[in-house]
Amino acid sequence: MALRIVRLFGPAGSAVFKTGALSHTAGIHTCTVRNLRYGWWAYALGERTSPRLKESSKIFCIDGNLASGKGALAQKLADRLGMLYMPEPDVHYLDKMTDEKQLLDSAFNGNCSLEKFYKDPKANDGNSYRLQSWMYLMRLLQYSNAIEHLLTTGQGVILERSPFSDVVFVEAMHNQGYIRKQCVDHYNEIKNISLCEFWAPHLVIYVDTPAEEVQKKLKASGKPYLQNVSLPYLKSIETAYKQTFLPKISEEAEVLAYDSTQSQDIERIAEDIEYLKFEKGPWLEQDDVTYHHMRILVEDKQRVANMTCIPRYIPEVTIGAHEFDKGYYSFKSLPGKKYAEGYNEDAGDKGIWLK
Repeated sequence: MALRIVRLFGPAGSAVFKTGALSHTAGIHTCTVRNLRYGWWAYALGERTSPRLKESSKIFCIDGNLASGKGALAQKLADRLGMLYMPEPDVHYLDKMTDEKQLLDSAFNGNCSLEKFYKDPKANDGNSYRLQSWMYLMRLLQYSNAIEHLLTTGQGVILERSPFSDVVFVEAMHNQGYIRKQCVDHYNEIKNISLCEFWAPHLVIYVDTPAEEVQKKLKASGKPYLQNVSLPYLKSIETAYKQTFLPKISEEAEVLAYDSTQSQDIERIAEDIEYLKFEKGPWLEQDDVTYHHMRILVEDKQRVANMTCIPRYIPEVTIGAHEFDKGYYSFKSLPGKKYAEGYNEDAGDKGIWLK
């Protein structure tokens, strides 16, 4: 979707991204709005990544069906292991990255609605695939933030779900007739040209909660749009996890699986992790040169986002040039978007900057 690109451009000479209170210990920091960026000269002048990496410098992903307790497990495990917890991104993740004062309209966030998906997943306006496409981008941006944080600070990261497991939702949506086969092909093409640029997580922890139990939790949540999530859809997600995602990711990452009761025993899980040898996966093959190239990639969020834009006509997500221009100028007309921060708009063409 072309509108994605609009959100990632910032004024010349200014930084764009701000992700909150991440604790950075490296001399050249990234991820947040910064005056000092990691780049080619940093490496040439002796900046190296490997000295700050420790045994705990790893990326863990917690996966499972909806309402399976992934977030609670991820938070507790991160506290137990001294790692950074990154909750599952929502459709407004980009607003939070760019430190918007208030959440922007859905027109600037994928033009999709999670509530509408659960209420009418077969809506003929393409909302279901726009949502899936947008959420894949959000998870890819978050995963790039996770890698960036690890390589910059040495602190490990635990994520609640990752772009690597998005395939389960695509399969489930298609099996239930929510999206077309053309959309599945489009997703697979995007995934194949984007995920290959990133290293898989060190560990995936799967919370195995039966679909019937998941449905009960959704109904007990009190959220109106979650009351009628179909059991076949939840079972399709569970099947896709077990038959597609877990066998594939186990080739590159360690995998631990627990039922909903076992997943509450943090000490046991921490002990299981301690016994893992982490003897497989792309991280074993890296050195300071490849760490350097990965840092260059993951700090460039525009480049990461561009990986999800390919020249294919998919009615659900494709917009034309006029629609793109309309979206761009609508975004620029929002308060604070026309000029760089600190510019005195009332001064007109005099170009006075506020200090």
